[in-house]
Amino acid sequence: MSKKFCYLFTEGNASMRELLGGKGANLAEMTNIGLPVPQGFTITTEACTQYYEDGQKINDEIMAEIMEYIEKMEKITGKKFGDHENPLLVSVRSGARASMPGMMDTILNLGLNEDVVGVIAAKSGNPRWAWDCYRRFIQMYSDVVMEVGKKYFEQLIDEMKEKKGVTQDVELSAEDLKELAMQFKAEYKAKIGADFPSDPKEQLIGAIKAVFRSWDNPRANVYRRDNDIPYSWGTAVNVQSMAFGNMGDDCGTGVAFTRNPATGEKKLMGEFLTNAQGEDVVAGVRTPMPIDQMAEKFPEAYAQFVDVCKTLEDHYRDMQDMEFTVEHGKLYMLQTRNGKRTAKAALKIACDLVDEGMISEQQAVAMIDPRNLDTLLHPQFDAEALKKAQPAGKALPASPGAACGKIVFTAEDAKAWAARGEKVVLVRLETSPEDIEGMKAAQGILTVRGGMTSHAAVVARGMGTCCVSGCSAIAMDEENKKFTLSGKTYHEGDWLSLDGSTGNIYDGAMPTVDATIGGEFGRIMGWADKYRRLKVRTNADTPHDAAKARELGAQGIGLCRTEHMFFEGDRIEAIREMICSDTVEEREAALAKLLPMQQGDFEGIYEAMEGCPVTIRFLDPPLHEFVPTEEADIEKLAKAQGKTVEQIKNIIAALHEFNPMMGHRGCRLAVTFPEIAAMQTRAVIRAAINVQKKHPDWTMVPEIMIPLVGEVKELKYVKDIVVTTADQELAAAGMDMKYLVGTMIEIPRAALTADQIATEAQFFSFGTNDLTQMTFGFSRDDAGKFLGAYYDKKIYENDPFAKLDQVGVGKLVKMAAEMGRATRPDIHLGICGEHGGDPSSVEFCHKVGLDYVSCSPFRVPIARLAAAQAAIKEQRQ
Repeated sequence: MSKKFCYLFTEGNASMRELLGGKGANLAEMTNIGLPVPQGFTITTEACTQYYEDGQKINDEIMAEIMEYIEKMEKITGKKFGDHENPLLVSVRSGARASMPGMMDTILNLGLNEDVVGVIAAKSGNPRWAWDCYRRFIQMYSDVVMEVGKKYFEQLIDEMKEKKGVTQDVELSAEDLKELAMQFKAEYKAKIGADFPSDPKEQLIGAIKAVFRSWDNPRANVYRRDNDIPYSWGTAVNVQSMAFGNMGDDCGTGVAFTRNPATGEKKLMGEFLTNAQGEDVVAGVRTPMPIDQMAEKFPEAYAQFVDVCKTLEDHYRDMQDMEFTVEHGKLYMLQTRNGKRTAKAALKIACDLVDEGMISEQQAVAMIDPRNLDTLLHPQFDAEALKKAQPAGKALPASPGAACGKIVFTAEDAKAWAARGEKVVLVRLETSPEDIEGMKAAQGILTVRGGMTSHAAVVARGMGTCCVSGCSAIAMDEENKKFTLSGKTYHEGDWLSLDGSTGNIYDGAMPTVDATIGGEFGRIMGWADKYRRLKVRTNADTPHDAAKARELGAQGIGLCRTEHMFFEGDRIEAIREMICSDTVEEREAALAKLLPMQQGDFEGIYEAMEGCPVTIRFLDPPLHEFVPTEEADIEKLAKAQGKTVEQIKNIIAALHEFNPMMGHRGCRLAVTFPEIAAMQTRAVIRAAINVQKKHPDWTMVPEIMIPLVGEVKELKYVKDIVVTTADQELAAAGMDMKYLVGTMIEIPRAALTADQIATEAQFFSFGTNDLTQMTFGFSRDDAGKFLGAYYDKKIYENDPFAKLDQVGVGKLVKMAAEMGRATRPDIHLGICGEHGGDPSSVEFCHKVGLDYVSCSPFRVPIARLAAAQAAIKEQRQ
């Protein structure tokens, strides 16, 4: 039996979303439940994928089926394409499985030509309406199907309004609109070199191809990447007989929500325009009136619409977003879908629906998009101010929130300005780990280079600091502390505002409002915790971050990076002293200065985590990251070390690495300099002993993580140092304390030999940032240079650093988890890369049976919700 590519609205239902797309499935469902829907048919998503497989052609089989369904539609409506008695006019709309508002294209009034305009003008006695439909159709068809820009037509409309001395389209007469239609056709011919098509079937095929093509337009591709919608899904096409909202003052069109999409309040909200067609409301050509004014204009249609809203919300058990038309006082429903809403509204609506007995707690947890929670936890720009502002530029929304401050160009300046009470925005070509203090001091960070998972983005998300990254439109002049964007030059001290949720950059200072976490947030999170199996920890390096994560529900720390503690004032000097030492004794003396500082940090973190597990990763970055680059700092170091400037410069030059990512770092540092591992072990164990004594009711179990292991023997070598040192410390304190030694799996060889590594490791934490770099063989800081081309050519659909590559990297994680468990059944398994806060990656971690995910503090609620959704989904299946 051959495949079916077309379905009448009477042949489908809501469960056929994958085939009919969201809009088609909902039109069929509304038809089934007896709502007034103008009839038509849906061309399936499979026809769209076939169109691309056939080299962007509609094949004969599909074409024949479309023609057959046009005849069926003509029978149902009693109208015919191009007929001089009763002509059929249709709308052609896209409809993918997942709602993609405004991303794809729509064409109204299809089926018109000059003859048909004459017929409908005479039959309706309303020539103004007839010519209005025709000029709209020419404009939309030219724009969408033939890609002649809208602007040429808008200019012609503006000229006509000026000539006639009117301000609104509605004030143009039938003659004016007829003249415009002729001008439009001439414009079409000038741009395309052919006459505007007059055969309705030719028009329809052109429109269907245009909707299929719009699946692959740039804005749709970007939207899909941002919203995890696979390219392979394709879009359906809906061909629906027209209902006219522009036939006069007893007609109109509107868009409405059954609840407020911004606040979640249970009250009909929407807009309505008399004598208009759908795109007028959405495009903002005229100012619509609030929906409740429709009650005065069309009392009967309004009463019917209110009933329909209740029917739809009860049926779908969710807030609906609907489009409708009133033709001569009669209501027609053109679409319904679960409405897009803010995170705040999503939480309120979910809780209200549970309280109203419409849905269960599990359904409430499942209906919230975890990614949207991010916006609740950061300061926001004032909504009114945003509406009025024009962005000066746009880049990647790397870390949500709103930031406003004076421009500074170095981390030192950020710190110094912030110390004297200034709000600053740090603008850098790119950030490096030693910028961390400047990043902490800044309200927001703007970088010229780097993607959503660049160092700046990762660190900013961890701190909950707003970050916009990869703004390549900036011409940077760091030396003179200025940059140019959109023709304006910005200097140090100028005000700049960043919106980390959209990637927009605004000139000047925008007012912000603080984020508030309401009661609904707590309720939803409570339900999420009830149903999830995965534990959620955080990546945190300071007591402040740890306390924030704890407040947001973290159950421990999955990654504490000890090197971040070394960049502050007196510590960096001690680290530099160690690096420049000639003997083990000198090195140990320098490390002895660091020991109490590290111990103090660990005590603060243990206190903040209130006895929850804390995994501390030993020193990971290559040593060259700690050495000075400025001449003055080099001289200072030479003096402190009793060496010449030349000698210090030679030491620095010797530390230079061709590929630091694969260089002398991680456990390789501890193999070369065992005294570093010994000092860090002392700091960890002494801190745990002190905190345990202070809080006898807590059970302290320090977890020591050895990074970058690729061979079991190197793990054993470092682990032996750790165990010897830890046991000495515990014996000296007369304490009996359990501690764990494990490793970070971030080298493919470690994953491949996980069965051997598990003989020494008591836990694995998957460092998927490095594991992704090593597996793909490209650096996350440079991938931005070519990933764009890979997206365009459909080689990759996502940035593998933002969303775990489940096919390759995921296979290594799954395999290592299984092999590790086979060797050591009680091994703890977690993930601490950036992916720990990405919902689809969290679902993967649930499926492969990890014990916990760890993510930056502000992503903890996202991970908690995603973990619950994974468990609920598994239960349903």
